[in-house]
Amino acid sequence: MATHTTAPRGCRSDLDSRYHRLCDLSEGWGIALETLAAVGAVATVALMFALVFLICKVQDSNKRKMLPTQFLFLLGVLGVFGLTFAFIIKLDGATGPTRFFLFGVLFAICFSCLLAHAFNLIKLVRGRKPLSWLVILSLAVGFSLVQDVIAIEYLVLTMNRTDVNVFSELPAPRRNEDFVMVLIYVLFLMVLTFFASFAIFCGSFSGWKRHGFHICLTSFLSIAIWVAWIILLLIPDIDPEWDDTILSTALVANGWVFLVFYILPEFRQLPRQRSPTDYPVEDAFCKPQLMKQSYGVENRAYSQEEITQGPGEMGDTLYAPYSTHFQLQNRPKDFSIPRAQAPASPYNDYEGRRGDS
Repeated sequence: MATHTTAPRGCRSDLDSRYHRLCDLSEGWGIALETLAAVGAVATVALMFALVFLICKVQDSNKRKMLPTQFLFLLGVLGVFGLTFAFIIKLDGATGPTRFFLFGVLFAICFSCLLAHAFNLIKLVRGRKPLSWLVILSLAVGFSLVQDVIAIEYLVLTMNRTDVNVFSELPAPRRNEDFVMVLIYVLFLMVLTFFASFAIFCGSFSGWKRHGFHICLTSFLSIAIWVAWIILLLIPDIDPEWDDTILSTALVANGWVFLVFYILPEFRQLPRQRSPTDYPVEDAFCKPQLMKQSYGVENRAYSQEEITQGPGEMGDTLYAPYSTHFQLQNRPKDFSIPRAQAPASPYNDYEGRRGDS
């Protein structure tokens, strides 16, 4: 039920007290955070439109395959900035379930997209055939759905299906512990993404390592932010009134980390022309590997060095777009020259005398 108290400086007198932090000049953190969140949301929407515009300008097909997943990532970032307002507004029966459900779901979407991108880069940096756009998007959605199930199950069990005010009625230490517990899977995704990004630096085609650096730096800064707010949230000496400030600050900070250290650098890479050093040689399977000189009986010849690895063992070790994937076959090495022979004479059987009559 709406409650009205004396309005603080900067707010209307008839404004519900739940929304006072949005306009209270004496508590500047609310105004500062909502401003940063609003600017971040507007920037995210602008980047979503720019991503749609850049689809026709991306020349590299493998970068174009990442655009649907990156669009999903921007949707998650937009939700992160929007969720900030649910933490600036005071906790009640409406904002409680929203906080517990959307916080983990939105971050699960973002880190799942980063993880799917990292898996695709691991294949590209090694010269292997990349994943299709549908597989990359399916991986991102599949990873994030796990957090949806966890959050829904927690809400159903905690609220007992109908009691939406249970979150505001819980003691602050218990509420904070439950909040962190629901996010364990998101922490797992974050750490897995960070370690998966290191595998991107172990390939031969260095052009893709720049993208891996964006993922690695974004994951590292996100882990630092999460460790900081979890420690502050679980410290019993801090006044529970600061809990909303800590969580809303973490949302805004992580949202801007996503934009500045991942999205903007990726956008700079999209219009660039395809570099031939980012892929194996297109006709790598057609060119002889190594030629060595060998000597026959009567003449010289050059033979292809024996290929110890057969065609069946190649697998997807090299990915060469538009290549014929044709291999030279070993020919029998017969260098002997046939000798000329005298034709058989018809008089070989003639003895020079008549037979007996």
